[in-house]
Amino acid sequence: MNKMMLKAGIFALSVVSASVMAKVSPEEAARLGNDLTPVGAVTAGNADGTIPAWTGGYSKQAEGEIPERPADPFADEKPLYTITAANLEEYKDLLSAGQMAMFKKYPDYKMHVYPTHRTAAYPQEVYDVIAKNAVNAEMVAGGNGLSNFDKHIPFPVPQNGLEVIWNHITRYRGGAVQRLVNQFPVLENGDFVPVLLRESLVFPEYLKTGRESADDNVLFYFLQEVLAPARMTGTVLLVHETIDQVKEARRAWLYNAGQRRVRKAPSVAYDGPGTASDGLRTSDGLDMFNGAPDKYNWELVGKKEMLIPYNNYKLMDTNLSYDDIIGPGHMNQDYVRYEKHRVWEVKGTLKDGERHIYATRHMFIDEDTWTASVIDHYDGRGELWRVAEAYNTQFYYHDTPWMAAEALYDLNSGRYILLGLANEESEYMDFDIEPERSDFSTGALRRMGIR
Repeated sequence: MNKMMLKAGIFALSVVSASVMAKVSPEEAARLGNDLTPVGAVTAGNADGTIPAWTGGYSKQAEGEIPERPADPFADEKPLYTITAANLEEYKDLLSAGQMAMFKKYPDYKMHVYPTHRTAAYPQEVYDVIAKNAVNAEMVAGGNGLSNFDKHIPFPVPQNGLEVIWNHITRYRGGAVQRLVNQFPVLENGDFVPVLLRESLVFPEYLKTGRESADDNVLFYFLQEVLAPARMTGTVLLVHETIDQVKEARRAWLYNAGQRRVRKAPSVAYDGPGTASDGLRTSDGLDMFNGAPDKYNWELVGKKEMLIPYNNYKLMDTNLSYDDIIGPGHMNQDYVRYEKHRVWEVKGTLKDGERHIYATRHMFIDEDTWTASVIDHYDGRGELWRVAEAYNTQFYYHDTPWMAAEALYDLNSGRYILLGLANEESEYMDFDIEPERSDFSTGALRRMGIR
């Protein structure tokens, strides 16, 4: 895409106030599946061919039983180039300020950059829903909720920054999925104690009975159980995430094994401490960003080409141990794959009168999946504090883009937190669960805590 096309507004880059709730026209929506992909990305490649056209993504049928860990379809590829502190200036236009800061803090830091593959693919039913949302979905007053919205991605042709954020929050990650993964709060010297988590994420439409009146205003159900270490075992978190958060805020409950009771957990939101994160992650930092977006003004800066983690199948390799991947200061970058992709650039600035440990969140959101792939976090003094990366991966047997892991690096302390690895576990991802609505009740929470 050339500069003239950018100026013509092909990317819908105008910065629009969150109070403007205009729907896109049928003509704009008709671009989906044509010059825009069914999810709203630009179908064409870039001018120099380093980003290819999207041709349907990467989807594959399993022969026999579906493996929990998809094999790396690009295992034989070699990096096009490697960025180090020595050649960093040459690539600075393709990196965020936070990514640049990692090179400056850690002399051994590097990025292996590979050929770009636009692997994102979704089930046809998701494309159909997105097309319907394009002309129907609206933000409620203030932008803190949605109406006339169905399941996933309300604004495939976004008109402002807040619409882009809602696309990330509501993006498809499989309709009903359970995973067994580890969270690693890593000390400055590289030491860590894994926290084993079993997590379930279910959109109401994928419950056995489908969406019913009991699910009114529920975007998804989330259940997180701590299985190890022993001192944390029995802690269970239940979240009913709401769609219209003006009408009703997030509902959250926590079962604490020590207290042996279920209690409401209003602190599981915003900058409340993340579960077993050793102070390294806020509640709204899980999945890169989640929950109500109401504390920030969201500016749509534009769209740009950027190096982001992509097709990170190596991070699922069971031949690797956690010690292989996790080191002092940062992950072993030999196992991280970067590619050049187009991203939406959105800057969130804390509103006057609001409180949060992050005064600014500078987000870079992949156009093909709506995943926030890099986020730079700034403190109240305007200083760069933390940088987050999502290690995007296509679970191609299930037509589901998600991430192999996510990391949040603290540039001040030298510590970081890594979530999502399961290399040493016998279980991993199950996209075929058939949950009951009662599985996400407070009664279920209590039963899980005492068993």
